[in-house]
Amino acid sequence: MEINEMTAEECSAFLESASLGRLGCSFENQPYVVPVYFACHSGYLYVLSTFGQKVKWMRANPKVCVQTDEIQSHSQWISVIVNGEYEELPEPQYSVERKHASSLLAKRYHWWLNALGERQMRGENSIEPLFFRIRIQSMSGLRATDEEERRG
Repeated sequence: MEINEMTAEECSAFLESASLGRLGCSFENQPYVVPVYFACHSGYLYVLSTFGQKVKWMRANPKVCVQTDEIQSHSQWISVIVNGEYEELPEPQYSVERKHASSLLAKRYHWWLNALGERQMRGENSIEPLFFRIRIQSMSGLRATDEEERRG
């Protein structure tokens, strides 16, 4: 197995094809990591959520990271990490950005299920969707390739 750093262009291309990642945030020196569905476009990751711990924490400390990967085997995988800043997209001042986020996320299968469906299944009826984006400040990625496959 050989592990190589990915270029910024390779990281961006991978993020635009990915849809599930792990969002890391922190509050008072305590980390918190949760899975999120996202869509990447023009230097931002867009997410639909509902209000909860992660939003409370990101409002208090907007510095976040997102890790996403694709694992084919123990010797063939890609992992990309984004460092960025949380930006909430409330109505009405961000209605254009919210529509844009919604159209990007709508291309993903069940993009709404985590945020809204789970809470509706628990009987919570008045759930307000909350759109946010992460402004990408830096990103890095690694790609592992199988040496035998490269030779073949």
